[in-house]
Amino acid sequence: MTQPEKELELRERSRTRDGGIQLLDGRLFFQLLAFSGSRGSAPLRVALERSGAAAVLYEDLTDPAGVAVVTVTQRPESLIEELRPLWHEGPFGELIPRPELTMIGRTYALGFEEDLEEALLVRPRRRVLDPANRWAIWYPLRRSPRFEQLGAEEQHRIMAEHGGVARAFGAAGVVADVRLACHGLDRHDNDFVIGLLGPELAPLSKLVQAMRRTRQTAEFLDRLGPFFVGRAVWQSQG
Repeated sequence: MTQPEKELELRERSRTRDGGIQLLDGRLFFQLLAFSGSRGSAPLRVALERSGAAAVLYEDLTDPAGVAVVTVTQRPESLIEELRPLWHEGPFGELIPRPELTMIGRTYALGFEEDLEEALLVRPRRRVLDPANRWAIWYPLRRSPRFEQLGAEEQHRIMAEHGGVARAFGAAGVVADVRLACHGLDRHDNDFVIGLLGPELAPLSKLVQAMRRTRQTAEFLDRLGPFFVGRAVWQSQG
């Protein structure tokens, strides 16, 4: 007899400490768009305020005329239907897009979140829009295919080492991170987008430095970057 096909599960899934299963058919989408040619951020702040978007406006540390906007939404359609006109009109329409810095990703479950809704819909948005997190480093990465060939236990050890470094910086209150999956969502075929956020820039740089010594970064990354480094000059709750 032909075996029945297993039902495709597209919801995010997590198992709690007591063995319970959580399923959530919802996630946030983040998009970073970068521009050059800015002569001042004030008109851009006004345009974003009028749009009603949940967003952050950054001034680029590496480009004196550079800015970037990170927008947050549960509806990826809104990135085109509602926000696309914003980039063509008014003060943004006068800027020069830098598509090589475009990043997009979605929140995803690791599988052990105690509160799936908090982890996927609340916490990442709160961290990005927190006025205390003035500085940000955003970058994409792609893992080596060799990582997927490892056994589950070996993968867990590698990720535990890498995650432990980030948790130490988070516990010290100097870095908050946002992890996003971007499989098939960007032109460079990256796997993830990472946002490192905090009140000061130096700890963000030190975390990147510390992660270079982990096995995941040293052995199992094919590509890292490009990096966008900026300071928030406007944030909205949308």
